[in-house]
Amino acid sequence: MADSLLFNPTTYDPAHLDPETRRLLRATAEFFESRGKKALIDSHIDRAWYGDFLDFAAKEGLFATFLTPAADGAGDPAKRWDTARNAALSEVLGFYGLGYWYTWQVTVLGLGPVWQSDNRAVRAHAAQLLADGHVMAFGLSERSHGADIYATDMILTPDGAGGFRADGTKYYIGNGNVAGLVSVFGRRADVEGPDGYVFFAADSRHPAYHLVKNVVNMQMFVSEFRLEDYPVRERDVLHTGRAAFDAALNTVNVGKFNLCTAAIGICEHAMYEAVTHAHRRVLYGKPVTDFPHVRRELTDAYVRLVAMKLFSDRAVDYLRSAGPEDRRYLLFNPMTKMKVTTEGEKVIDLLWDVIAAKGFEADTYFDKAAKDIRGLPKLEGTVHVNLALILKFMPGYLFEPAAFAPVPQRHDAADDEFLFRQGPARGLGSIRFHDWRIAYDAHAGVPNVARFREQADGLCALLRAHAPDAEQQSDLDFLLALGQLFALVVYGQLILEQADLTGLDSGLLDEMFGLLVQDFSAYATELGGKAATTEEQAAWALAHVRRPVWDAARTAAVWEDVVALCGAYEMRP
Repeated sequence: MADSLLFNPTTYDPAHLDPETRRLLRATAEFFESRGKKALIDSHIDRAWYGDFLDFAAKEGLFATFLTPAADGAGDPAKRWDTARNAALSEVLGFYGLGYWYTWQVTVLGLGPVWQSDNRAVRAHAAQLLADGHVMAFGLSERSHGADIYATDMILTPDGAGGFRADGTKYYIGNGNVAGLVSVFGRRADVEGPDGYVFFAADSRHPAYHLVKNVVNMQMFVSEFRLEDYPVRERDVLHTGRAAFDAALNTVNVGKFNLCTAAIGICEHAMYEAVTHAHRRVLYGKPVTDFPHVRRELTDAYVRLVAMKLFSDRAVDYLRSAGPEDRRYLLFNPMTKMKVTTEGEKVIDLLWDVIAAKGFEADTYFDKAAKDIRGLPKLEGTVHVNLALILKFMPGYLFEPAAFAPVPQRHDAADDEFLFRQGPARGLGSIRFHDWRIAYDAHAGVPNVARFREQADGLCALLRAHAPDAEQQSDLDFLLALGQLFALVVYGQLILEQADLTGLDSGLLDEMFGLLVQDFSAYATELGGKAATTEEQAAWALAHVRRPVWDAARTAAVWEDVVALCGAYEMRP
């Protein structure tokens, strides 16, 4: 069972997807396996540009197939923007290394403003660039402002002929060294406020585009580039005014979702390597895995990893089924960016506690995973930004449920075109959700689900009786602790929904919610200790610390799934 829940290149066959998608996903895994572990590690250590991977992707039409919407695919039935298969590819690439995922990820982001645009000429140009094997870039961030798009210093001066001359610098721009198209965000010199925003398409090969440097000491190229008197023709403009602002945020909604699947892929590869090493290592005359603390850490890592996959897979369904009247994905998306990626850090930490010094060895995948996993929660505005965003949904989610038809599992070969017509990026507080209690009620017979439900109901009681006052609502440190508690309720809901859809073993689900009970207790304790917390709120926090329902037989059964990973996958030399 364990092997079937994790990605394993030796047995991988995503039969739930269409034949061409299956072929491309398996071909991608085979590219890395044929290349071998030594080449994977050496190129990482040498910080070698992954030109061979991009050559493979171009030859197979990988990015062109996965990232060209049907409307721009010239009738090719394989081309569409399908979040389910994009998530699958993101997981495969993460499994082999952050760099390979990253060049794909920033291509996704670079295309976001293009596919949201009505500019047919740029759309056709982007589709042709993809067909020719190019990658893209997303020129939003700046060194002084990060991704604060209110403060952009990329200035466009009208040229008197309907176009502009662009001057300014962008920073943290992946693929900025080779991108066939760079979607660049800037503002007009002659228009104040939101009406002055502009998104335009630039070419990294243009003489007025100056590549400054790679700002990171890694295999990927995260560039600083400067535009000097760069000609922006009228036909290069993608969005203007408020629409440019919305395109930036809506692109993040589409593209940064992939952070969760990258974290999953990294953790899966590290999990195989760690379990295999630990179970084969003998200390004091017995396998390391005979020690109780080692079994607990490996079991916890595995259970957290499966939970990451369950939540992320279910979130895909909400993105694919979204529409103007159903914007629930806008909560589940920052959850994947924040919660799933930080869970990935916990998984790696647990594994590292087991394998200890082995995790530093240069010839392991784990050494790379331990570094790479840290970046994912920080690639999208940090955990704090996403938690603050998640909090905007809390009243509507907990207290104002609405009626929705059930969202089905979405593996159909459909084009997710709504993601490129999301509309204005505002009104988050008015978004409604179906009743979160439905998923919990359906699993009330699972002991730790029932115990966690007590804690979730307690959170609602806290907010009714002792809601944050005006001063606490302006204290982000206090609110973030509260946000962690709320995030756990949302996390549990989608895990339960996906468990239903996949027929997950109830013992594994019980073990999973035992960890959520512990996590809730830890965050409640943290909230209780905040300087801004009132005596009533602190008393609530102590009263909602719970001990999981322990079952030795259940835990032993999950351990058997874990130890079965020993030798189940080892990358070809």
